[in-house]
Amino acid sequence: MPARESRPRLTVENRPAGRGDKRRTLLDGALVVFAADGYSRGSIDNIARTADVSSRTIYNQFGGKAGLFEAVIVDSAERVAEAQIITVQRYLGRIVDLEADLIEFGRVWTTPSPAYAPHFALVRQIIADAGHIPKAALRAWQQAGPLRVRREIATQLRRIADAGHLDIADADIAAVHLVQLVAGDITTRTYHGAASLPKAELRRLSDAGVRAFLHGYARFHRK
Repeated sequence: MPARESRPRLTVENRPAGRGDKRRTLLDGALVVFAADGYSRGSIDNIARTADVSSRTIYNQFGGKAGLFEAVIVDSAERVAEAQIITVQRYLGRIVDLEADLIEFGRVWTTPSPAYAPHFALVRQIIADAGHIPKAALRAWQQAGPLRVRREIATQLRRIADAGHLDIADADIAAVHLVQLVAGDITTRTYHGAASLPKAELRRLSDAGVRAFLHGYARFHRK
């Protein structure tokens, strides 16, 4: 089929430096396939061809497709979460001007990163195929990625509140509100990153989300 022929092959260039072991190769190759085909349609044979390994190697390493899929979504989520946590710490870790600093964070947060396009393609497949994915794999993915990042945002918001800038009763809920207000409409309008929006529109939406968040949480808005 043409779609399978057009799938990008795994190369040395798009593998993480210094981790050229067989497991790394398998995870990267499986990410390419699962991001394109999802869990139900992604096959061991296609993964083996993409990663240039034998299907027996996959069974030996991961036990089968379910084990491989869980390993892939957890691995990809962990790597993206690490980058997102760095962003959170960089932009929320030092507040000088609350509104300006949160706006800068929101703009960075909602700017698509080509480096993580395969991960977010995988996320779209997870959402579409959730009913067929083992629940344990979904829980492991959430813990490795989205929930881990949310906890870091909550930690930073709690620190900002302790410094007197925000009025927060529940930092975990506040973290959800910040992300949803900044990125929720963008996520919906881009179909979880499958489509794009102009930069000016991304900024308009994220800036508005920050101001809505501040209206609810910033102390200078309290009456």
